[in-house]
Amino acid sequence: MKRCILIAVIIIVAICNNVNSQTINEKNDTIKIKNLDQIIVTGNKIPVKLSSNPAATSIVLPDDINAVPRSIAADEALRLVPGVRIDNQANGERLHMSIRGQGILSERGLRGIKVIIDGITINDPTGFASDLYDVDWATVGKIEVIRGSASALYGGSASAGILNIQTQNGGDKPINGTFFTSVGSNGFGKGLLQLYGTKDDINYRITYSRSRGDGYRDHTRFWSSNLSEKITWTASPKFKLTQVFMKTDFFNQNAEGLSYDDATNNPLIANSDANPFNEYQKTGKITTGLCGDLTINEHSNLQFNGFIRNTAYKETSNKAADYRDITAPGFSIQYNYKCGTQKIANTFSVGADVQWQSIKEHKFKSLKDTTRIDSFDETNLEDTLILANQTIDQYGWGAYIANVTEFNKKLSLTVSARYDALHNKLADFLPSINNLSGSKDFDKLTGRAGITYNFTKAFNVYANWGMGFIPPATEELASNPKSFGGFNDNLVPATSMSEEIGVRGTIKDRLFYEINAFLLNTKDDFFRFKLYPARGNQEVFYGNCGNSNRKGIEASVKWNPIDPLMISVAYTFSNFTYTSPDSIKNQYLPNCPKYQLYAEASYKFTKRLSLTVSSEYQSIWYIFTDPTNYQISQDGFNLYHAQVTYKWNICKLNGELSLYAKNIFDTKYIAFTEPDPDKNSYQPGSGRELFVNLKVHF
Repeated sequence: MKRCILIAVIIIVAICNNVNSQTINEKNDTIKIKNLDQIIVTGNKIPVKLSSNPAATSIVLPDDINAVPRSIAADEALRLVPGVRIDNQANGERLHMSIRGQGILSERGLRGIKVIIDGITINDPTGFASDLYDVDWATVGKIEVIRGSASALYGGSASAGILNIQTQNGGDKPINGTFFTSVGSNGFGKGLLQLYGTKDDINYRITYSRSRGDGYRDHTRFWSSNLSEKITWTASPKFKLTQVFMKTDFFNQNAEGLSYDDATNNPLIANSDANPFNEYQKTGKITTGLCGDLTINEHSNLQFNGFIRNTAYKETSNKAADYRDITAPGFSIQYNYKCGTQKIANTFSVGADVQWQSIKEHKFKSLKDTTRIDSFDETNLEDTLILANQTIDQYGWGAYIANVTEFNKKLSLTVSARYDALHNKLADFLPSINNLSGSKDFDKLTGRAGITYNFTKAFNVYANWGMGFIPPATEELASNPKSFGGFNDNLVPATSMSEEIGVRGTIKDRLFYEINAFLLNTKDDFFRFKLYPARGNQEVFYGNCGNSNRKGIEASVKWNPIDPLMISVAYTFSNFTYTSPDSIKNQYLPNCPKYQLYAEASYKFTKRLSLTVSSEYQSIWYIFTDPTNYQISQDGFNLYHAQVTYKWNICKLNGELSLYAKNIFDTKYIAFTEPDPDKNSYQPGSGRELFVNLKVHF
């Protein structure tokens, strides 16, 4: 019934306003579908047109980014990208994100996804990326999501794909500005101020934002502050230098999962351990980077970047308070050579990158505070008993080659290969009978090949084959089930082979579509477990459980049937099962719905007034990787959202005022689940929420 109402609203709005569509068909108010040759993909090391990129690729352009209501997390910006699943914890910035089931069991952050912001890598040497705290989504101008194994380009951090984020550049005038504020349900608020512009050969942007919220469950408060700037110096037509700075501070309380009964009957409560132990995560991070592009001659150019990142991290649980101070520098260089004729064009690239990371870690025993009143208070009771005192030093390097050959602007062949080596060393400074110092080394040679053929603008075919590997990351290695310190020395890298075929095209500049099918076989896949009650509810450990087979279909459509109306759909079919060992063979991978669908329709009533309605659907999924519990599943959900936006001009100011309603029908649902031995696996989703957003440009 609810779905019928939604469809009826779209149809009625379209019919009633179709007769007036010509009155708003102006240059700045008509949404046009870009064809494949108008979009350049840069995340594959060698920039190519989308029509020549042999991989499933979603491009999130400014129109979709500007429609984001609160602009605080990736789930809003990537809502129309198939193959991606994002679990947002309490509507803040802390999340789980996976592509094609890679990284589904990470306790936090991203695994197997290469994250790049303005040319600077966010992943550490082991491939782990934190919860995307580094990016303020209100500053983003373009996002490339390239799905499928890309280890032959970026190493173990790209087994699932690439997330290439490009922030906004400055405007044409010397000084421009934007002010943004959002307020809404559950104490949410965000404010942002941005200055940007161009003066002579300098283009700049500087942004500061602050957000906070109480969360929709007990003990789920969060706050964040972000300061970022980007300055591009075009010294000459042959040399360009971009300097990037990102500073973020983020704090979130952790309510933990609930039992099924509690999640059903009392979904707003926190786990009984969360509040008296004041469980939370706090991250402070500063990144400074420099990217350069030097044209040597008409055939060749050199690209390089370097960065250094400093992080202070604290996490408290009902067993331990974990402190980490992290320093992580890195550097990369790439040489490109272009040659050819009008019929055959070739680009050859060779490059290398190096990253280091030094972690100083201390753990203290946590104590219960029965008198504590829940608030933003970051203090917690800790024993003087030290559980771990160690340093972890890591470095990794990779060298690669890549080549793209285009024939008559129709046929494109892409090949790449890469060798990676990673070294992890732990020094244990805690006096004990069994010293936990040790080292773990991993290395891998990977390859990738792809082909595209452009029959017409409306029909582009592509296929690729690739190898992937995910070495145990810092989070997995440093979570030792045998002791509070030391490495989990039972872990080995997960390796994979992937195949993909797809079609895409643009029809009459009104319809863009992409449909692809993939097969991914993984050896030594990871699983996640806890040791309860010995190590508490919050500590998570990892192991290699066996092999898996992932196959699926992804589809995305953008349709502009009449000028005022844009319809967007992202659909994912996933069939992810274990193939070994026999104890879990044919079981479904946890937290992977078979069907996901996000549909959105946006209609412009006038030049200024528009309405967007959307539907979000996920089917049933399974919770455990466990022979005795694998049949325990969770029902999916179907949510509806709506946003009304009014654009205005007053004197020399212009902006937008919008009202966003999330989960309009106040549906009660479980947002995601986590395997937990005591069955506290359920994370309830939020009920109906309302937000008012104001954006002013000056």
